This record gives sequence, C-alpha cells and structure tokens, in this order.
Amino acid sequence: MLQTLAQKLLQRHTSDEITQDGQIVQCKVSMVLANDITGPLAIKSFYSMGATKVFDRTKIALVMDHFTPQKDIASANQVLISRKFAAEQQLTHYYEGGDAGVEHTLLPEQGLVGPLDLVVGADSHTCTYGGLGAFATGMGSTDVAAAMALGETWLKVPSTIRVEYQGEADRDLRAKDLILLLIGRIGVDGALYQALEFAGPVIDALEVEGRLTMANMAIEAGAKAGLFPVDAKTRAYCAEHGNPNAQADLRADPGCHYAQTVKIDVSGLEPQVSCPHLPANVRAVSELKDLPIQQVVIGSCTNGRISDLRDAAQILRGRKVSRGVRCIILPSTPTVWKQALKEGLLEIFMDAGCIVGPCTCGPCLGGHMGILGDGERAVATTNRNFKGRMGSLDSEVYLASPLVAAASAICGHIAGPKSL
Repeated sequence: MLQTLAQKLLQRHTSDEITQDGQIVQCKVSMVLANDITGPLAIKSFYSMGATKVFDRTKIALVMDHFTPQKDIASANQVLISRKFAAEQQLTHYYEGGDAGVEHTLLPEQGLVGPLDLVVGADSHTCTYGGLGAFATGMGSTDVAAAMALGETWLKVPSTIRVEYQGEADRDLRAKDLILLLIGRIGVDGALYQALEFAGPVIDALEVEGRLTMANMAIEAGAKAGLFPVDAKTRAYCAEHGNPNAQADLRADPGCHYAQTVKIDVSGLEPQVSCPHLPANVRAVSELKDLPIQQVVIGSCTNGRISDLRDAAQILRGRKVSRGVRCIILPSTPTVWKQALKEGLLEIFMDAGCIVGPCTCGPCLGGHMGILGDGERAVATTNRNFKGRMGSLDSEVYLASPLVAAASAICGHIAGPKSL
C-alpha cells in the first residue's frame, strides 16, 4: 500500500497493518506531555484509574508555561500538584521557573521530540511537532493520563489533505501568512480529523522554525496533525538540538491516495491578517488600514522563536512604538531569550518602548501579562482570536506575523511592513 506521511508514521508505532484511512490502531507513544493547566487534570485521572507508576519516566514532559510565573494562589497550586507528581515519579523532563519556556518551542529545542516520533499532549497545539516529521496531536487530559500509565493510545488513521504552495513569495510573506491563507480558504473545520500534509517549492524553501509555526496552527483548521516531510533542513535542525533521529528520512510515497489536494499560489500576495472572532476570517493587511490598536503581543508557541524576534527587531530598530500602544515581547524559551540578548534584540525592543517579559504563554490564552480591557483591540502573533480569548468579551484580537505585529505597533493601527 502506498502511504501518506500520516500512515507511515502511525505504521511505525503500531503492530497492526494499516490498510485504510479510518482504521483504529493501537500505538506506542514516544513522548507524553502536559502543562500547568492540563497536567493536574491528567494527574488526577492517572490516580483515579488506579495507576501508580508512569510507563517511562524519561518519556513524560511536564512544562509549567501557561500561568507562570504564577499569577495567583490557584495557579501556584496547579504548579504545586505538577511539581509533587514529577518528584514522586522521578520525571526526567519537568520544567519550571528559569528552566521553563513555552512547551512547543522548548521540547524541539531540547531535542525531546523529532522525526518519526508519535507524541500526544494535553494541549491542542501539540501538533506543532509535525514540523519536524512527527505524528503529534493533542488529547484530553484523561487520554493523556492513560498514555502516561500505559505508554500507548488508540488512534483513528486520518485521511490526508495535501497542501501545495507554489509561486514566488513576497519578501514580507512568512509561514504565519501561509497557514492563515489555508485556514481562510478551507475554514476552521476544513480538515476535521484529517492530516494536513504540506508540500511544494515554497515549503521546500521554508526553514524549520517556519514549519513549526504552520504545523502549530493545523488544529485551527480542525486537523488531527500537520505534517512535513523530513529533509536536509529537518536533519540539520535535529542534529543541532541533539535529537537521536537526526538522520531520519520521511516522505510520502509517490502516487499515494489523498482525500483532497489544495493548491495555493503565493505569487503577489501580501501579508495576511486573521480578523475577529475566528482564525478563518482572513484578509490582506492592506484591507485593514487605519484600524487603531491598543496592544501588540509578539510571542507564543506559534511565533516566539528567535527567527520571529529577529523579524520584529528588523521592523522596530530605530523606531518607537506608537503612544497609547502596549507592545509586549515574550521570547518563548530561556534559550531564545538569551540569544535575543546576545544579538542585541532586547535592547532594540526596549529602546523602541516595548515591554520585554518572561517565557510564558501569558496573554495568548487570556492568562496574564497582557489582558485586554473592554473595547480594546490587539494584534498578536498567537494562534487563536476567539471572542474573549485575550481578555474582555468586548475586545478584539487580530492574528498576524511578527512583521505585521511590529509594524502595527509603530503605526498605532494595523499595518504591514511596507507602510513604513
């Protein structure tokens, strides 16, 4: 049987022969993860089902990133539950405080996830790791608890939508724009329980951090996973970060069956913006000119990596954030933070009037460090803009690349780099 990326990856982790989409297979997992919000729920379920010991203490990751640094007593107690469990189970990969960062940047950076892996996490954006050629998907905390205890889970083999990006990309077009283009075209349920397989010359040219951004937002189209083939760029990234599968190779079989093929020509396209209150409400940035804003957030598991901060610094260097705009920069891991410091990016941000914060999810989920008030409008490099996502139910969030976010911070209204 000629196989898609999804079929090949699942076949590596199951003893069942995969013969068709929709088949239920029992799979062994490579890594199980949770955070300070979902972890305590999984831990409670773990004990409730009678489990006493995790299947492999080296294959569980708990990352305290959503409400940390802890903003109140409740969030501190969430971390306390996770910390006690990690100590009791002697987990190798427990991250808190100065060692922690946004989980979906941290784990690839630490070499803990990579090509050919099967990763399940109690967070919907676990699909990020598909950017490295892993089958990675989010699950509820109860399913994750079972995976922590048993080291395996059941999955339905998803059908696959192949997405081909072609044409000549504008110098200001980024991975965030590519995934917004797709979500705008197929909708938030356009790939429901399907795998998105990304291909084409534009994808071949895309660096790994951009691929992680695109895989991260596969869930915003309803996808079970967002998958990229493993190529020389993947192998170089994994070798640099100490992943044991750095020499892996993975590509779909020519002639395999796809449920659908979507072709997107990026030639002549400008940066894209997702408007409230749905990621699929996508428009070109020039259509939104003169829309005033009060906040900009540059960070998150979608766009808080060093390449994202370099893009933002390119725009902010020698300029000032518009009066009345809060521009919040959140490097996604301590490694990213230190690299930005080393390159002088943090000084550029602060000279421009930005607020540089810790490595936290923070405002992305309306947690803290950037909550919107009534009637406020924000441009964010995050992944969701549902009503009330970043604070008040009367606020608005517009999703964009770091280039657009930084340009908007300077202009005081939604704007692309060419506006400068």
